[in-house]
Amino acid sequence: MTRLIQRSDIVDYQTYEDTRAAYRADVLELKKPRRIHLGENLTFLFENCETLRYQVQEIMRAERIAREAAIVDEITTYNKMLGATGQLGCALLIEIPREEDRKPLLIAWMGLQERIYVKFADGSKAYASFDPMQVGTDRLSAVQYLTFDCPSAPVAIGTDFPALQAEVELTPEQQAALSADLAA
Repeated sequence: MTRLIQRSDIVDYQTYEDTRAAYRADVLELKKPRRIHLGENLTFLFENCETLRYQVQEIMRAERIAREAAIVDEITTYNKMLGATGQLGCALLIEIPREEDRKPLLIAWMGLQERIYVKFADGSKAYASFDPMQVGTDRLSAVQYLTFDCPSAPVAIGTDFPALQAEVELTPEQQAALSADLAA
């Protein structure tokens, strides 16, 4: 598996439709160990080339994208989520079930994106890098795209943000998936 999505990896949305069901089932299995829950409100979706290829194909299908420039733009956008060699990229979903709680908590949790880390076997931590454009002046976005510099596969993920402090140890399957992604 290559590290980044190549244009040659993407087929037109009509051709994709022919194999979508089987491909979708395979990718959903691939995503399982890359979905990590931290506490009640945080879900991390670690991505790799194959999971993001699926995202590009699904967007092209849903939006009926056929123009070459639009396809290349989607590929470029999603490749940025992967980070560089030695990095893991993920989407952080901040899940707040009650609509009336959403805005107040996204305001109260400003700065959370700076306090998320992955932990390694030796106990060291790497804090997330994030795009400052995803953070408004008055509240946090409910979806954050993060990258982590990883000299090795992490063994845990956590946050030391005061209102949400938590850490979860990664399962052997999660560690293996992230290790494979780092090796790509």
